[in-house]
Amino acid sequence: MTQNAEVPEPNGAVADAAPDNWVDRFAPAFSRPYLRLSRADRPIGTWLLYVPCLWALSLAILATDSYSQHDLWTVAGCGIGAFLMRGAGCTWNDITDRHIDGSVARTRLRPIPSGQATVRGAIVWMVAQTLAAFFILISFYPTAIILGIVALVPVAIYPFAKRFTWWPQAFLGLAFNWGALLGWAAHTNSIGPVPIVLYCAGIAWTLFYDTIYAHQDTEDDALIGVKSTARLFGDDSRKWLRMFLTIAIVLFGLAVVLAASERSVLSLVVAIGGPWAMGWHLTWQLGNFDPDDNDKLLRVFRSNRNAGLIPLPFFALALLV
Repeated sequence: MTQNAEVPEPNGAVADAAPDNWVDRFAPAFSRPYLRLSRADRPIGTWLLYVPCLWALSLAILATDSYSQHDLWTVAGCGIGAFLMRGAGCTWNDITDRHIDGSVARTRLRPIPSGQATVRGAIVWMVAQTLAAFFILISFYPTAIILGIVALVPVAIYPFAKRFTWWPQAFLGLAFNWGALLGWAAHTNSIGPVPIVLYCAGIAWTLFYDTIYAHQDTEDDALIGVKSTARLFGDDSRKWLRMFLTIAIVLFGLAVVLAASERSVLSLVVAIGGPWAMGWHLTWQLGNFDPDDNDKLLRVFRSNRNAGLIPLPFFALALLV
């Protein structure tokens, strides 16, 4: 299996960060270990946390046929909040996994196992990020605030999931797609069928992309006893990925239909084009899935930012027609 670089870089860069990332190039040296704890050098996770917020807000605007300046703040606030909470969640993950990470080639250069940061420093950094995100959260409607607080539960559980279940990717889906609920509530101050169906679609999407990602670590995970859907599915992974792809797109399409059911037929058709186009991108990813090539696995995984953004222009156009 093709492995990523295992030799420590002089500046402490981790193995799976892009070589030209802004943290390693421009951030002050004292801040780099903490920014690496937050995965600021690997922004794909922030996008994957942020995109469901944008989906939900877009569908809420389509459903209510109204938008305001508050929605502009929701876009910005969810983006900043996604960066902060992804950072806090990853810091928590590195604290709980510090003994495991040192035994895995892809993660052994992370700040705590490599000695760049202490556990105490990581805890302080995690709390600081969480508090900053909370101050953004309280600017939203009460329902969104409650949802934002409850979101800490799946975030706290996720790092331990790979110790007790073969489905840790499902727990990641519960945490990473919470924005589907929060984004809707930030516009409507309520919860209903649309965000719930959208949330389930996002979980299936996460099972798709994170199973691809987890295939990078199957050999090391087997040696240290860490569970994952990649190890569970093994040679049947392609079949399971196809199923997750189908479930994600069907549920996403259903959420769109529920949200845009009162709009014109043309508007509904345009909106449905969003999940349809995303489905073709995921089909392309499945065609490029190669469990024996780590570099390719990482590239395919990172392409999910683009996959998640594809529906948004369709939703914007549907609002205008």
